[in-house]
Amino acid sequence: MYRKEVNAQSPLRILQKSIHGGLGKGNLGVVMARAGVGKTACLVHIALDDLMRERPVLHVALEQTVDHVESWYDAIFDDLARQTGLDDIEEVRKLCASRRMIVAFTDHDLFPQRLEKAVEMFRQNLDFSPEAIVVDGYDWATHAVAENAAMVGAFKAFAKMCGAELWMTAQTHRENTGELPGKVPPPCDGLESLIDVAIFLSPERDHVAVKLLVDHGAPDLPEVNLRLHPDTLRITTDAESARGIVSMPASAYTLLSGGAQGAEAEFGACAEASGLAEMTFSFAGRRPARSRCVVVLSDKELAQGAVSSVYLEAHMHRAYPKTPLFEKTLQSIWHQVNTAGEVFTIGVNLPDGTVKGGTGWAAELGRHFSKPVHVYDQERKAWHKWDGHEWAIEKPPVITQRRFCGTGTRFLSDDGKAAIHGLFERSFGPFTTA
Repeated sequence: MYRKEVNAQSPLRILQKSIHGGLGKGNLGVVMARAGVGKTACLVHIALDDLMRERPVLHVALEQTVDHVESWYDAIFDDLARQTGLDDIEEVRKLCASRRMIVAFTDHDLFPQRLEKAVEMFRQNLDFSPEAIVVDGYDWATHAVAENAAMVGAFKAFAKMCGAELWMTAQTHRENTGELPGKVPPPCDGLESLIDVAIFLSPERDHVAVKLLVDHGAPDLPEVNLRLHPDTLRITTDAESARGIVSMPASAYTLLSGGAQGAEAEFGACAEASGLAEMTFSFAGRRPARSRCVVVLSDKELAQGAVSSVYLEAHMHRAYPKTPLFEKTLQSIWHQVNTAGEVFTIGVNLPDGTVKGGTGWAAELGRHFSKPVHVYDQERKAWHKWDGHEWAIEKPPVITQRRFCGTGTRFLSDDGKAAIHGLFERSFGPFTTA
């Protein structure tokens, strides 16, 4: 099969048959979903659709590395090529790579001037002018509606000046389903006049469903019936049991952790040995046991995870040390859990439903955010999952979300260590740690 035929299988190509004339230069499309559903994969599909039509693409990634973004392109491209029987795979891969530029920032701040500077750098040094700009990780919730409106308006104006279409991702929350036609859920509500196309990704039992929320201001939205693979976001069918047919390579997964001695260090060692990406959150004055991919949080970033001692004691049913070091540790845990699709922790489940120790806060945050939370109880020597009411014994789990939190006690037992190794082996195959 040739690349034009592969392109015809793109979710975007099918979707553009429904929306009015595609996106268009200077217009804004937003891919909306909660954490772990597939916004990045969808954005990569959009970019590959342009690249295989020989249109230059600038990919702007926030709080990610270039290697991490490239692993996504490789994984999605390899899956499409394999499923469609693409001829000249390596030639098409080189063609796409030659027309793609990636700029990655370790923070989540993107202002119009920063985007303009990046584009100008590529234009002057590489004679590269994008026809599509995709932005992954913009934090809409950081700014008020008026501030977002001003910045998004500036992004669109710049894209129009470049002659490029603009796509961005936006993270919603579990309770925001976006069911009202012509409306978008938080954090983009109030910005409908600036958004030309908005699509919402919704996880179903064995696939991801696509819903059109905004279509160039049209009051009557066409029905979109796309079933996408839960890992790669390619089009799947009713007859296909999506899970188990295609799995993302280990490099497309990211462990979010604190890198502390004990369980977190073991999670990190297994992630590195299995070929996963890793983000180790820390802060000034702290030396984690893991030194790979350390993200040093600023005071401003730490403040995002601040919690009052009253709230903490009310939910954890115990008092914690009121020291700056411990407070910052709890704040850094918020960053580990916030963008994770699921949480794995090693510890002990207590009768009141909490998990013993400071890392029990990760389990509590996971439950608060309505994310799957798995705990290996070192005393009962079994995996448990929170079912909404209590910790229920479960079969040994596998990692299903591309960004996941791995944390737990500093006092890791041999059984706890074996539980972590088993988790990675079931998920990614055999490996050997140093």
